[in-house]
Amino acid sequence: MTAIISAARLASDLAGPVPPVLLDARWRLGGPPGREEYAAGHLPGAVHVDLETELAGPVGPGTGRHPLPALDVFGTAMRRAGVSTGRDVVVYDGGQGWAAARAWWLLRRTGHPSVRVLDGGLAAWDGPLTTEVPVPAEGDFVPRPVTSGVLSADGAAALARDGLLLDARAAERYRGETEPVDPVAGHVPGAVSAPTTENTGPDGTYLPASELTARFRELGATDGTAVGVYCGSGVSAAHQVLALELAGVEAALYVGSWSEWAADPDREVATGPLPG
Repeated sequence: MTAIISAARLASDLAGPVPPVLLDARWRLGGPPGREEYAAGHLPGAVHVDLETELAGPVGPGTGRHPLPALDVFGTAMRRAGVSTGRDVVVYDGGQGWAAARAWWLLRRTGHPSVRVLDGGLAAWDGPLTTEVPVPAEGDFVPRPVTSGVLSADGAAALARDGLLLDARAAERYRGETEPVDPVAGHVPGAVSAPTTENTGPDGTYLPASELTARFRELGATDGTAVGVYCGSGVSAAHQVLALELAGVEAALYVGSWSEWAADPDREVATGPLPG
């Protein structure tokens, strides 16, 4: 099963005998709370999940801005939304795709077998919206601990030396020309700039798999190369991990990302373009 679903296919699946569980994960860095947007209109049957409190845990010393949530918190939120192991899940957000990909990544890494992201997000949906808040039957999904596909700061540093570590932030943040969020500008030494925005076309949908494959191969994701991704806080990087999966490349996520790395004064910071 592919990691994304078109709006047309979703409409068909929702009309079927066993429709997927719908999760509304709208969130925007520095934007209004996603729950307010959800209340103003959402896909029928969708339940809102909050990135800050349900898809991430409390910020602590050395955690980065969006650490992994506690399993009991995440599991409770998913079961409240009706998520069960034997039922398909579809996640969408406002169109940027970052928060939806974070939910997709968490569900897949904690053991759910069938999760997809609505390609293009809410902007791709041309069906009706509703303000009615559903109360689904309690799901049975019990998340397992995340034991693979994640990088620590030391693991990210090693991968930048010995494999391929992609920086999913905007190129100017990678180069250290600007840093609107974190206290230090620059990138992990050896990381390669790969802005998440280049995974999608003008309409916000993912590029065809063949184009994504060509993009990542040009960046160094060749056969046998271990690949990892980071961003500012482990959210947009999940979008990159999903894009890499569409390209047939398995990649690990550095959840702490730059917000963790830059908070440690003992960690080296690079600026400028990657020497070539």
